Amino acid sequence: METFPQPRKDERHAYNPKTRQCSVAVKDVTDADFAAAVLRADLPVLVDFWAPWCGPCRLVAPLMDWAVTTYGDRLLVMKMEVDPNPVTRDQYKVQGIPSLLVFRGGEVMARHEGALSQKQLQAFLDAHL
Repeated sequence: METFPQPRKDERHAYNPKTRQCSVAVKDVTDADFAAAVLRADLPVLVDFWAPWCGPCRLVAPLMDWAVTTYGDRLLVMKMEVDPNPVTRDQYKVQGIPSLLVFRGGEVMARHEGALSQKQLQAFLDAHL
């Protein structure tokens, strides 16, 4: 079983190991606000393309909270539900979920498809930040 590190004391949010929840929320993004929220963001953006019926997506969801807690000072973390947002899903050729895309300056810098562990996510993000 993976453990999630405690946030730094100067952070305003905290991870609760009993509930395995983080008090920060990953922001939802839609087709309508994708350009403003992701493509024109000042920081790199990690977007989790997911669906509520997807089991592996539910496994990745707590890792997105961990990413906000760990990388929140240099990375924005957002999630997009694929079924109600087909324009962006199709534009970025998201065919399998979960799919994680890192955007910087409006361009896709990295892509990962499928569930991953915390260590794999950390290596993925460290390689692209």
